[in-house]
Amino acid sequence: MNITILSVGKLKEKYIKQGIDEYKKRLSAYAKIQEIEVPDEKAPEHLSTEDMRLVKKKEGERLLAKISADSYVIALAIEGNMKTSEQLAKNIEQLGTYGKSKIAFIIGGSLGLSNDVYARADELLSFSKMTFPHQLMKLVLFEQLYRSFRIMRGEPYHK
Repeated sequence: MNITILSVGKLKEKYIKQGIDEYKKRLSAYAKIQEIEVPDEKAPEHLSTEDMRLVKKKEGERLLAKISADSYVIALAIEGNMKTSEQLAKNIEQLGTYGKSKIAFIIGGSLGLSNDVYARADELLSFSKMTFPHQLMKLVLFEQLYRSFRIMRGEPYHK
């Protein structure tokens, strides 16, 4: 299975990068993992609704340019469906069973995702109704992917 994690912005916090690197190493036993970061759009702190839409559109175009046409796309979005770890594992396993061996997870920037990214997504996934920094969310996603593969293989994991 080929899994791509696409996100907006460069990871800055060393401790988050260390955590992601650890889970990437662990995941390499189960799947081919690719991490792609696209530049975030520089914008002032206070934006009009139209300016926010334009920032998300530009970031969305960068994300979409990195997705292969045959990828199954799962966008992380607060309004997405929440799943247990077991349900996520089953979802990933079923995608592989039905010939979807390329999965792309998308994490938006600080303003979220563009309408074009939502339109391309095959599925919206939420980890919580709370808002998290997108860099921290990337670490949580890597951990949940690792946990999913452990569950799929019937290997022990912490509950």
